[in-house]
Amino acid sequence: MLIDLAKNSTAYMRRSQIVAFLGFAILTLSACQTSRPTASHSLPEKAKAPSAPQKQASPSKKASALDIRPQSIPVSRLGLTEENAKKALEAFRSSCPFLTSHPDKSGLTAANDWLPACQAAKNLNSTSSTSATAFFDRYFEPVSVGGGEAFVTGYYEPEIAASSQAKDGYAPIYKVPSDLVETNLEDFFPEMKGKHFKGRVKKGHLVPYYTRAEINKGVLDNRHLEIAWAIDPVALFFLQIQGSGRLNLEDGRVIRIGYANQNGREYTAIGRLLVDKGVIEKGHATMAGIVEWLHNHPDQAPSIMESNKSYVFFRELKETGPLGALSVPVTSQISLAVDPSYTPLGAPVFLMLDSKHGGNAAFANGLWIAQDKGGAIKGANRFDSYWGYGDKAEHIAGGLASHGSAWLLLPKGVAAGLGSGKNGKAQRETKISAGSGEGNKSA
Repeated sequence: MLIDLAKNSTAYMRRSQIVAFLGFAILTLSACQTSRPTASHSLPEKAKAPSAPQKQASPSKKASALDIRPQSIPVSRLGLTEENAKKALEAFRSSCPFLTSHPDKSGLTAANDWLPACQAAKNLNSTSSTSATAFFDRYFEPVSVGGGEAFVTGYYEPEIAASSQAKDGYAPIYKVPSDLVETNLEDFFPEMKGKHFKGRVKKGHLVPYYTRAEINKGVLDNRHLEIAWAIDPVALFFLQIQGSGRLNLEDGRVIRIGYANQNGREYTAIGRLLVDKGVIEKGHATMAGIVEWLHNHPDQAPSIMESNKSYVFFRELKETGPLGALSVPVTSQISLAVDPSYTPLGAPVFLMLDSKHGGNAAFANGLWIAQDKGGAIKGANRFDSYWGYGDKAEHIAGGLASHGSAWLLLPKGVAAGLGSGKNGKAQRETKISAGSGEGNKSA
């Protein structure tokens, strides 16, 4: 609701002004709009972790307000292998156009900071004498953000059975509806910087868009929005959480789809809901455990899934892989979804996870590139790792929920520059202290 946008008493008193003003603005916009709303390419709802790291920073802050600790070791000493470095270099190279042309929402870097490394990456090829490991050693230094305590989950590109024809029990896979509108509240009130609202116009008034339950009941029927129909509604639910996937049609065709937009409603993790209800044990609140419970309780499954009011709309993809937040294909075992308020999109991140409890943590150790973001990925050192598609990817991603350490790789000299007035607000709020290389210890 719009009342949730009021962050202080002044904004609250002006709520009626916002509703009236936006209602008129959106009505005007919808009357003249002939194309569908601009779609983001990010994958917004990665699988939410069953629990959050105890020392994770508040999502209301930015990295520039946290302790940034340069580490006194080269990148290669973190355990970087040449094979890993080569794959990361390719992904970093594809991220450079974004890095050098977009503002960094974390406040840690400026576009020009990335130019030397990006130019070197462009010139480096298979015939170069410089190794990929040496490249990262030469142009980057590891820093810990807010103590460096990381929590990492996994996501993948699901494959689900689908049909080109509607049948009883099948669930439609929708494109973006033309009546879904989005406004940037900062355009009307500067104090609401970064706030957006999605909804629809009803009798001249801006109202929230339909919930998952309302969409499931058919409010979008007969509008020719269907890409295909999912044979298993539970599989579609989790495809929406992952944000992209492959539709294996009954006639043998494969359609790749990706995130196009979302209804603006809040995301609710149903695994946590099932645990709170006492119907599933916390240790079994994995994707596989939740899917099994939903399939075993078909009478209760619809209401449980509809408790997550968020609903994702898709578009058909022509690219070789699902697109991340940089509008470039994400790479299996290299691309990382991050919170851009803490990690610059396009930046390298080195992970070292705790594997003492077994599981899939060890698979995630190494160098990754921040090429994606997600609605459930919030806070410093909260990451979601991409594993591709297929049974192995599903197994690893579905079982990954691990704590450990993270090092953000910044261009050399940037961390010191944060304390010298280089980056405006960041230099006033960031405390720089010498690090010992143990990024899992608080300052």
